[in-house]
Amino acid sequence: MPRLFTALEIPRDAALSLSLLRGGLPGARWIDVENYHLTLRFIGDVEGHVADEIANALDRVNRPSFPLTLSGVGAFGGKKPHAVWAGVSASPDLVALQSEIDRICQRLGLPADPRKFTPHVTLARLRNANPLDVAQYLSARGNFSTLPFRVGRFVLMSSRDSVGGGPYIVEEAWPLVGADARASSRFASASDASRIMR
Repeated sequence: MPRLFTALEIPRDAALSLSLLRGGLPGARWIDVENYHLTLRFIGDVEGHVADEIANALDRVNRPSFPLTLSGVGAFGGKKPHAVWAGVSASPDLVALQSEIDRICQRLGLPADPRKFTPHVTLARLRNANPLDVAQYLSARGNFSTLPFRVGRFVLMSSRDSVGGGPYIVEEAWPLVGADARASSRFASASDASRIMR
């Protein structure tokens, strides 16, 4: 059974900027470029009819397209870091979209996510990483920022059980109001990964 979540895709240019953060951290398993995404709401393993209900309910989201900038880096796990990520500049539109999707999921009976929404793009999963190495990695890259990009849609993604996440598949996509119809062609995909990583 697929594991579902709603997300924003990362455009190619921003994915290229993120890929330049790879390396220089012992114990890191770097996420493949084509698997970069920003999770809005983790849904989990659900039956097919529940997935259909969620997709039908998400059809009612009517939010405007908005600009987004990836900015800064950080780590989850404190003294036992388990992931490093790129952050997001403050965005009320992003928070509003995430909140609406979360409310829809809760109305359908999905449990609330106990974690506060911290918008981020996971760069690497860590195993037995030295906290000092992680701190040095983060301080050397603290001024990271992408050029702003326009968020034109959000998607329902699925993943299979695997080490480190991915591959992720877009199951369904919903355009945001005022989005450029060509925007969906600007996202990194598996076919782009080899070009980006050269």
